Amino acid sequence: MRAAVNGNKGLFITLEGGDGAGKTTQINNIERFFEEKGLVVLRSREPGGTSISEKLRQILLDRENGSMEAVTEMLIYAAARAQLVRELIVPALDEGKIVICDRFVDSSIAYQAYGRGLGSIVREVNETATGGLRPDITFWMDIDPQAGRTRASKAGELDRLELEAMDFHYRVYEGYKRIAQSEADRVKRIDASLPIEDIRAEIYSYLEELCEAKGL
Repeated sequence: MRAAVNGNKGLFITLEGGDGAGKTTQINNIERFFEEKGLVVLRSREPGGTSISEKLRQILLDRENGSMEAVTEMLIYAAARAQLVRELIVPALDEGKIVICDRFVDSSIAYQAYGRGLGSIVREVNETATGGLRPDITFWMDIDPQAGRTRASKAGELDRLELEAMDFHYRVYEGYKRIAQSEADRVKRIDASLPIEDIRAEIYSYLEELCEAKGL
């Protein structure tokens, strides 16, 4: 499968971060950025994005499934991702579209490898699930987990993952920090506590650089 910034077709952009980080607002801005350039944009989310993946999403986030085992959770996320990659993302990239996805493999690394303590097996399973597909760029919306929980609570009822104890969310946060440190060429840390327009401007500057490198 396609690797990051290879070839001359589409772009694969992902946004990551804990609950309440403001990903949706910035996805809207990124979509507008590319549409103003006359490019075709496809938006998706994880888990979800296809009929099968959305059904798996319901299982994963259902508050009644509190007894779900960590390995079960990891495998369901990977299954939903495998369907999304093959059914939607890769065909769109092959057509030269801009694909923007709310979460991808980094979420599983943060939530299952670090949050659940499953370690390196999470990355190995997801290599198979994605065929090695990598985003061209990832924006990590960095927000303190407690502040994010407060934001998410105001937005509506919390799902199964959002209801986890704060020590879980701080392990997830540490996972994101380590991913950003080890893959700084791909993962761009964005301070999610900044004003929305400041965040938009910073993201746009990275996108302009990426477009210049891709000749868009």
